[in-house]
Amino acid sequence: MEQVGMFGAVVVGIGTAGWVRIRDMLSPLPGSPAEKMTVKGFISRRSLDPQQGVSQITMEEALSRDDINVAFICTENASHEDNIRTFLQAGKHVCVEYPMTLSYAAAVELWELAQEKGVILHEEHIELKTEDFKQLKKEVEGKTLQEGALHFTGGALKPGFGPLVFSGIARLTWLVELFGELSVTAATLEEDSAKNYSKMTAKLQMSNDRPLTWIEERQPGLPRAKNINFKFDSGTLTEIPPAPRGSGGLFMQDLIDVSNKLLGRVSPAELQREKTRILHCLELADRIKTLCQS
Repeated sequence: MEQVGMFGAVVVGIGTAGWVRIRDMLSPLPGSPAEKMTVKGFISRRSLDPQQGVSQITMEEALSRDDINVAFICTENASHEDNIRTFLQAGKHVCVEYPMTLSYAAAVELWELAQEKGVILHEEHIELKTEDFKQLKKEVEGKTLQEGALHFTGGALKPGFGPLVFSGIARLTWLVELFGELSVTAATLEEDSAKNYSKMTAKLQMSNDRPLTWIEERQPGLPRAKNINFKFDSGTLTEIPPAPRGSGGLFMQDLIDVSNKLLGRVSPAELQREKTRILHCLELADRIKTLCQS
């Protein structure tokens, strides 16, 4: 059933994502469902001046105020789970940056709690909204993959971002969206703490037993890049196809998605499909993490 009225929001964590969330709610895309969202305050562990004219409030205030219906969790990954649980228990809708949690079991439990409370739990996945990804998906559609690899490189991770497999779950989500349900056959982790270097290699398998390799590699100074090598029966794709520039910011597109969910405009089937994919990726991540530790 479609909801009416406005939704009051609180932003938890004022890093880049939190700042962008406030900006987008203050100037939503005209005529879009995001206009239904109004930011009421932000929460930070630090004591801060107003951000873009929005005042800091306490967690207690955010939880108890009737005019705050939804929380945007933009903290470091390690504290997502506790923040989500706190807001869900108070009957608030939650939008969280990926990864929702650093374990599959915790995500299952939080989704059950959201269902019990009758509220929306949304995990942001702006990587699926990039023109790069949309172009790649078009390129891959209808082709039969023989084997493939996705190798991500980037700078060192800040503390609190969790294991590589969880901080990099956007790449795993790409692979699942492109090639369907996957299983894990092997995984390794190489680390050199002196150089702040880490490299995770996961061997995956598609439902037709075709192999996929996913690598996350991080070190200070490494360029941020995604390298692909997808061998199809009809040829090989070694570069992400050039894509036109998209219209509208990625976080704004996500804000519109959240607004549509709160307004009751997303079908139960679509909500279920998204939940299944998110939980599948977290379950794979859990398995990879276990193999890397063994």
